[in-house]
Amino acid sequence: MKINEFIVLEQFIVSRYTMAILPYFLNSDVYAKVIEEDGEYIVKKTPTDIVKQSCDYYGSSYRGRKEGTKAIIGITHKAPIAIEPSNEIYVFPTASPRDFRCVWLSHMHVYRYEPAKYEQTIVYFRNGKSVSLDVSCKSFINQLHRTAQLRTKLSERMEARERKLQYIFRMQQEKQT
Repeated sequence: MKINEFIVLEQFIVSRYTMAILPYFLNSDVYAKVIEEDGEYIVKKTPTDIVKQSCDYYGSSYRGRKEGTKAIIGITHKAPIAIEPSNEIYVFPTASPRDFRCVWLSHMHVYRYEPAKYEQTIVYFRNGKSVSLDVSCKSFINQLHRTAQLRTKLSERMEARERKLQYIFRMQQEKQT
Protein backbone atom coordinates (compact mmCIF):
# COMPACT_ATOMS: atom_id res chain seq x y z
CA MET A 1 0.00 0.00 0.00
CA LYS A 2 1.15 3.57 -0.68
CA ILE A 3 0.16 6.96 0.73
CA ASN A 4 1.41 10.00 -1.17
CA GLU A 5 4.01 7.80 -2.89
CA PHE A 6 5.38 6.49 0.42
CA ILE A 7 5.48 2.77 1.14
CA VAL A 8 3.25 2.02 4.14
CA LEU A 9 4.47 -0.48 6.74
CA GLU A 10 2.63 -2.08 9.64
CA GLN A 11 5.79 -2.46 11.76
CA PHE A 12 9.24 -0.91 11.84
CA ILE A 13 12.40 -1.45 13.91
CA VAL A 14 14.94 1.36 14.27
CA SER A 15 18.37 0.49 12.86
CA ARG A 16 21.71 2.21 12.28
CA TYR A 17 20.22 3.54 9.03
CA THR A 18 17.27 5.29 10.69
CA MET A 19 17.78 9.06 10.81
CA ALA A 20 14.45 10.45 12.05
CA ILE A 21 10.95 9.39 13.05
CA LEU A 22 8.39 12.14 12.62
CA PRO A 23 4.65 12.23 13.27
CA TYR A 24 2.57 11.89 10.11
CA PHE A 25 -1.05 12.96 10.34
CA LEU A 26 -3.57 11.21 8.14
CA ASN A 27 -7.23 12.05 8.76
CA SER A 28 -7.57 11.66 12.53
CA ASP A 29 -4.73 9.14 12.90
CA VAL A 30 -1.15 9.75 13.97
CA TYR A 31 1.30 7.56 12.11
CA ALA A 32 5.06 7.87 11.72
CA LYS A 33 7.14 9.05 8.81
CA VAL A 34 10.47 7.28 9.05
CA ILE A 35 13.46 8.79 7.27
CA GLU A 36 16.24 6.32 6.57
CA GLU A 37 19.51 6.82 4.71
CA ASP A 38 18.05 5.30 1.57
CA GLY A 39 14.33 6.05 1.74
CA GLU A 40 11.25 7.20 3.58
CA TYR A 41 8.29 5.17 4.85
CA ILE A 42 4.98 5.66 6.55
CA VAL A 43 4.48 3.32 9.49
CA LYS A 44 1.09 2.67 11.07
CA LYS A 45 2.46 3.38 14.55
CA THR A 46 3.24 6.56 16.45
CA PRO A 47 6.91 7.61 16.56
CA THR A 48 7.13 6.80 20.27
CA ASP A 49 5.54 3.37 19.73
CA ILE A 50 8.25 2.62 17.16
CA VAL A 51 10.95 3.57 19.68
CA LYS A 52 9.30 1.40 22.35
CA GLN A 53 8.99 -1.61 20.04
CA SER A 54 12.58 -1.15 18.89
CA CYS A 55 13.79 -1.27 22.50
CA ASP A 56 11.83 -4.53 22.95
CA TYR A 57 13.30 -5.95 19.74
CA TYR A 58 16.87 -5.33 20.95
CA GLY A 59 16.17 -6.96 24.30
CA SER A 60 15.22 -4.18 26.69
CA SER A 61 12.06 -2.30 27.51
CA TYR A 62 11.57 1.39 26.82
CA ARG A 63 10.97 1.87 30.54
CA GLY A 64 14.24 0.07 31.30
CA ARG A 65 16.12 2.27 28.83
CA LYS A 66 14.59 5.39 30.40
CA GLU A 67 15.58 4.18 33.87
CA GLY A 68 19.09 3.48 32.55
CA THR A 69 19.35 7.03 31.21
CA LYS A 70 18.26 8.36 34.60
CA ALA A 71 20.84 6.20 36.41
CA ILE A 72 23.67 7.15 34.05
CA ILE A 73 23.14 10.88 33.43
CA GLY A 74 20.28 11.83 35.74
CA ILE A 75 17.84 12.86 33.00
CA THR A 76 14.16 12.02 33.45
CA HIS A 77 12.27 14.39 31.11
CA LYS A 78 12.65 14.14 27.33
CA ALA A 79 15.29 11.52 28.04
CA PRO A 80 17.53 10.24 25.26
CA ILE A 81 17.17 6.50 24.67
CA ALA A 82 19.97 4.01 24.03
CA ILE A 83 17.94 1.65 21.86
CA GLU A 84 20.96 -0.53 21.10
CA PRO A 85 24.24 0.87 22.46
CA SER A 86 26.55 -1.74 20.92
CA ASN A 87 25.35 -0.64 17.47
CA GLU A 88 25.42 3.07 18.41
CA ILE A 89 21.63 3.43 18.10
CA TYR A 90 20.80 6.41 20.31
CA VAL A 91 17.72 8.54 19.73
CA PHE A 92 16.37 11.67 21.37
CA PRO A 93 12.94 13.31 21.42
CA THR A 94 12.26 16.92 20.48
CA ALA A 95 9.27 17.11 22.86
CA SER A 96 7.70 14.97 25.53
CA PRO A 97 7.31 11.46 24.11
CA ARG A 98 3.65 11.67 25.16
CA ASP A 99 3.16 14.69 22.85
CA PHE A 100 1.79 13.60 19.47
CA ARG A 101 4.12 16.16 17.82
CA CYS A 102 7.26 14.52 19.24
CA VAL A 103 9.99 13.77 16.71
CA TRP A 104 12.74 11.24 17.44
CA LEU A 105 16.19 11.82 15.92
CA SER A 106 19.16 9.51 15.65
CA HIS A 107 22.16 11.15 17.29
CA MET A 108 24.68 9.53 14.95
CA HIS A 109 23.08 11.01 11.83
CA VAL A 110 22.88 14.67 12.89
CA TYR A 111 25.54 16.52 10.94
CA ARG A 112 24.65 20.12 11.72
CA TYR A 113 21.72 22.35 12.59
CA GLU A 114 20.69 25.96 12.39
CA PRO A 115 17.96 28.12 13.85
CA ALA A 116 15.03 29.02 11.62
CA LYS A 117 12.10 31.41 11.91
CA TYR A 118 9.32 30.94 14.44
CA GLU A 119 11.30 28.92 17.01
CA GLN A 120 12.17 26.20 14.53
CA THR A 121 15.41 24.36 13.83
CA ILE A 122 16.66 22.93 10.57
CA VAL A 123 18.56 19.69 11.06
CA TYR A 124 20.97 18.46 8.38
CA PHE A 125 21.88 14.81 8.25
CA ARG A 126 25.17 13.27 7.16
CA ASN A 127 23.72 12.13 3.83
CA GLY A 128 22.60 15.64 2.84
CA LYS A 129 18.91 15.32 3.75
CA SER A 130 17.37 17.84 6.10
CA VAL A 131 14.20 18.40 8.14
CA SER A 132 12.64 21.48 9.65
CA LEU A 133 11.45 20.90 13.20
CA ASP A 134 9.09 22.79 15.49
CA VAL A 135 11.64 23.05 18.29
CA SER A 136 13.81 25.99 19.32
CA CYS A 137 17.47 25.71 18.50
CA LYS A 138 18.31 26.07 22.21
CA SER A 139 16.10 23.10 23.13
CA PHE A 140 17.46 21.07 20.20
CA ILE A 141 21.07 21.72 21.27
CA ASN A 142 20.23 20.71 24.84
CA GLN A 143 18.76 17.39 23.63
CA LEU A 144 21.73 16.79 21.32
CA HIS A 145 24.19 17.38 24.18
CA ARG A 146 22.26 15.15 26.60
CA THR A 147 22.42 12.34 24.08
CA ALA A 148 26.14 12.90 23.52
CA GLN A 149 26.64 12.67 27.29
CA LEU A 150 24.71 9.38 27.45
CA ARG A 151 26.67 7.95 24.50
CA THR A 152 29.99 8.94 26.02
CA LYS A 153 29.28 7.55 29.47
CA LEU A 154 27.87 4.27 28.15
CA SER A 155 30.79 3.93 25.75
CA GLU A 156 33.27 4.51 28.57
CA ARG A 157 31.57 1.85 30.69
CA MET A 158 31.54 -0.68 27.88
CA GLU A 159 35.22 -0.02 27.10
CA ALA A 160 36.20 -0.29 30.80
CA ARG A 161 34.36 -3.60 31.05
CA GLU A 162 36.10 -4.88 27.91
CA ARG A 163 39.53 -3.88 29.28
CA LYS A 164 38.77 -5.64 32.55
CA LEU A 165 37.71 -8.82 30.75
CA GLN A 166 40.86 -8.76 28.62
CA TYR A 167 42.98 -8.34 31.76
CA ILE A 168 41.26 -11.29 33.46
CA PHE A 169 41.72 -13.41 30.32
CA ARG A 170 45.46 -12.57 30.15
CA MET A 171 45.90 -13.39 33.84
CA GLN A 172 44.24 -16.79 33.32
CA GLN A 173 46.45 -17.45 30.30
CA GLU A 174 49.58 -16.69 32.34
CA LYS A 175 48.47 -19.03 35.13
CA GLN A 176 48.05 -21.88 32.64
CA THR A 177 51.57 -21.47 31.25
